[in-house]
Amino acid sequence: MGVNEAAGDTEAKEALLEKDRKYLWHHISPHNENPMIIVSGEGSWITDIEGNRYLDGMSGLWCVNVGHGRTEIADAAAEQMKTIAYSTLIQSHVPAIELAAKLNEWLEGEYRIFFSNSGSDANEVAFKIGRQYHHQRGKASKHKYISRHRAYHGNSMGALSATGQAQRKLKYEPLGAGFTHVPPPYCYRCPFGQKRGACETQCAQAYEDAIIWEGPDSVAGIIVEPVITGGGMIVPPDDYLSKLRQICDKHDVLLIVDEVICGFGRSGQRFGHLNFGVRPDMVTMAKGLTSAYSPLSATAVSAEMYDSFKESGPDSHFRHVNTFGGNPVSCAVALKNIEILERENLVSRSAFIGKELLNRMKPLQSHPHVGEIRIFGSAIGIEMVEDKQTKEPASAARVTAILAGCKQRGLLIGKNGDTVPGFMNILTLSPPLSTTDDEIVFIADTLLQVFGRSEGDERVEKHEH
Repeated sequence: MGVNEAAGDTEAKEALLEKDRKYLWHHISPHNENPMIIVSGEGSWITDIEGNRYLDGMSGLWCVNVGHGRTEIADAAAEQMKTIAYSTLIQSHVPAIELAAKLNEWLEGEYRIFFSNSGSDANEVAFKIGRQYHHQRGKASKHKYISRHRAYHGNSMGALSATGQAQRKLKYEPLGAGFTHVPPPYCYRCPFGQKRGACETQCAQAYEDAIIWEGPDSVAGIIVEPVITGGGMIVPPDDYLSKLRQICDKHDVLLIVDEVICGFGRSGQRFGHLNFGVRPDMVTMAKGLTSAYSPLSATAVSAEMYDSFKESGPDSHFRHVNTFGGNPVSCAVALKNIEILERENLVSRSAFIGKELLNRMKPLQSHPHVGEIRIFGSAIGIEMVEDKQTKEPASAARVTAILAGCKQRGLLIGKNGDTVPGFMNILTLSPPLSTTDDEIVFIADTLLQVFGRSEGDERVEKHEH
């Protein structure tokens, strides 16, 4: 590149930054005078305006499951735009019909699918449906929802009420009524003082205790992610979710599983609840549904629940509409995205990626500032501490240094920011499910180098997929 070209590029970047500073409000961030400006992506990599390439170790925000730059998804969107770009789901259209059928296949059950725009929307819909369902069964008093501390279920007022992250709620309260929380299944820092593998899953029993204290006649449902992801990658005991299913059945309480992050292969199965062998009453999903190529979310409602909405009467139907929910273009994108997930066996690939990364990162387990490494499919959390014995959470400076060191070497990873004061000490990884074997090596070796535990540039055993 010549001197004049370089100067021109610098001027163009500065002009964009001036517009950014003047007009743009960045998400969940303090004021940032010099944000990274991303201009392109391909596979697991993104490129900024200066030409720097980074491996996207978080798949954006846990969402670009099939990787960046999939032209066949763009082609599917363009073809649908040329056919019919918009039609409400007050009636119907072909992509929504086909996608609803495909989601039932993936869910391994019979559900009715209500489409929205985002994960927050999907959870709001679930809360409204749950309350109306009980009301129409003659149990109008059942209106409360129980969630977990550390959990995240969205930004809108109802979804934020279900969220168990104090820092997300600061200056926005009071929120919606009828939401309460129980301790998380956090074996590393057990809220009940128990040892892993030597307890009676009191973290699950806490739900039944809460239902009894609140009064079963007042509780509509509970909402859980299969694992708490953004709140710190907190993976529950193997029998935890099945015990919640039993508790819900016992007290006529709905089980809502939030699959916004864990779904569409991230867990190493099609949905995270399938890892635990349970059938939810409702399943919410977004992110990997389209791999973020177009906004779309869904609330899957069991066929048994849906039947109560078919009763005659002026207010028996679900009186909720979403202008862009189930947009034909987004549905076409989702269908192509799922086709890629199936064709390239990316669900099993996800399980391989996680196991291989965990295996290669074993040296980190002895690092003085690594308390625990947790994994669910290809989602990984590294809990940093100041001291392994006391488990004092690592300082913000220590966590930031690791993030910066990775970025300097071309790897972008995340952390559980703006969650619970004093406990934002978990590094997170969630790479695209299409991540190659050599990219797995790069991710692991970069982390080892930044932590000072490099073991060289060994190659992973090739995964046939």
